[in-house]
Amino acid sequence: MTDTLQATTGRSLVPERLFAKLSARVERDGHHPPTRADRIVDQALAFLGARGTNLGEPLAPSAIVDEGWHAFLLYTREYAEFCRMLAGRFIHHRPGDGTRRAEIDIKRSVRAMRAAGFVVDLPLWLPTEAKCTQCHGGCHDDPPPPPAC
Repeated sequence: MTDTLQATTGRSLVPERLFAKLSARVERDGHHPPTRADRIVDQALAFLGARGTNLGEPLAPSAIVDEGWHAFLLYTREYAEFCRMLAGRFIHHRPGDGTRRAEIDIKRSVRAMRAAGFVVDLPLWLPTEAKCTQCHGGCHDDPPPPPAC
C-alpha cells in the first residue's frame, strides 16, 4: 500500500465566510471574474501558509497573487489573527524593488508552497515581477523573525 499525500488548498486555511469576503474584494477591486478572484485568494492564502512555516528564504508572491494578499491586509483584525494562528507571528508585507531577484523569490515561493503541501495554481505564478515581498521573515534585506518563545 502506498501513502498518498493530499495537497491542501489555501482556501482551507480560513472560514468560508472570510474567504468569500476576500474573494469579493479581489473581484471588485481587481475587476476579476468570480472564479479568477477565488483562485487568486486561494493562492494568496497558500503563499501565506508556506510563508508562515518558511523561516529564512526570501519568498514573494506573483503580482496577481499579491492582489489577494493586499485584500486580506485590509481586514486587519482577521489578518493578524490568521498570522498568529498560522505562524505564531505577524507576517509583514513590504513593496519590493522590482529587481530580477523578485522572480527568483517567486520561483522559490512555488517550491515552498509545494513542499508545505499546498496546491499550486501555476498560471497565477507566471514569472512576472512581484510588486511585494514579505518582510521580517528572512527577506534579502530584513533580519529573520525572532524565534518563538
